[in-house]
Amino acid sequence: MNNPGFAASDSNSGNGSTNVALKLEDLQKDYFLKGETVHALNGVTFEVPEGDFLSIMGPSGSGKSTLLNLVGCLDRPTGGKLYMGPDDVSQMSDNQLSQIRATRIGFVFQSFNLIPQLTLVENIEVPLYYQGKLSRTSRKHCEEMADLVGLGDRLNHRPAQLSGGQQQRAAIARSLVNDPFFVLADEPTGNLDTKTTEEILHLFGDLNKAGKTIVMVTHEDEVAAFTRRVIRLRDGLMEFDRKNDSFGSAYGHGRADLTAPDQPTSPAATSPAATSPDSPAPPAAEEP
Repeated sequence: MNNPGFAASDSNSGNGSTNVALKLEDLQKDYFLKGETVHALNGVTFEVPEGDFLSIMGPSGSGKSTLLNLVGCLDRPTGGKLYMGPDDVSQMSDNQLSQIRATRIGFVFQSFNLIPQLTLVENIEVPLYYQGKLSRTSRKHCEEMADLVGLGDRLNHRPAQLSGGQQQRAAIARSLVNDPFFVLADEPTGNLDTKTTEEILHLFGDLNKAGKTIVMVTHEDEVAAFTRRVIRLRDGLMEFDRKNDSFGSAYGHGRADLTAPDQPTSPAATSPAATSPDSPAPPAAEEP
């Protein structure tokens, strides 16, 4: 589903950009449960260049929800560094992290999280509302975002009047309205049927080809096969980080081999993962 509204960019990471949107250095997260220390993340290191399209996978208890909360600035690491662009955000204050979330990260969730009482274009405006940036110009920008994801004729529809796929498109438009450093998508196709899932993944592919950086958490190989790169976690460690050689063939048609890396990034992990503490935003914590 190629959208003619997307302009190709030569600066994508998967296309040779040297700028880094996100960088993790020996990132660690410990929780203390019943007098014991549980290592949810145990020294994870990787970079996300601008324009990358990365999927993060792993079984329940692998640490991927903990990683999602850290990368989304919903929690702080116990150790290591987390850079967003040039800035180390790992020890920022709550107010600073709130500003980072509002301006540098575009969130997309499995359950869409649209406000039922608002129209589609008003839902897209929500991030601007919280920053006090509403204006005629901003409304025009939100209408352009709706048109970008194929919903230019649904501006005044409320979520209940939209299909699941249309609601997720609206959520994607909302994630882009502040021109974030990267889009962070948590199981974005988990509530969609097969056909709609493919349409949404093609939309992400088009956005990536236009230069957007996307980090997607998923447990499905078929979904990860649409991304340029796959990282798999296990027991709080990075099991492998590999390029998806099938990317570019209709955005991953023909299931990629994501289960047998040539060279694991780290030895087999032994530490169990823990459920992350409650956070104010929707990414759900994993059960250990």
